[in-house]
Amino acid sequence: QAQLAESGGGLVQAGGSLRLSCAAPDPIFSNYAMGWFRQAPGKEREFVSAIMWSRSTQYADSVQGRFSISKDDAKHTVYLQMNNLKPEDTGVYYCAADQSMGKMIKSPNYWGKGTLVTVSS
Repeated sequence: QAQLAESGGGLVQAGGSLRLSCAAPDPIFSNYAMGWFRQAPGKEREFVSAIMWSRSTQYADSVQGRFSISKDDAKHTVYLQMNNLKPEDTGVYYCAADQSMGKMIKSPNYWGKGTLVTVSS
């Protein structure tokens, strides 16, 4: 099982920002689609954002314009910059990866353990 290591969660007030990080080994980082899901209390896990090895990106409608995903090749790390956070963004954020972007946004094969993001009103 691939090791995806998330970090960067925490408590922030509404309107604030956080940046999540996910480090991954090759070939996952260089050749797979990577991204983020989240799970709010009492709700199903949902897709947030993804980035291909080509740098093409996908976003859920609920975060479009507020969140930005990027990759740092030197650090083998994918970032999720989250701005203008809302209480409904609260949840456990999971890093994920798959060879296919199509599978990445629906049911990726590789998962991290998750990091908690709490947005207070």
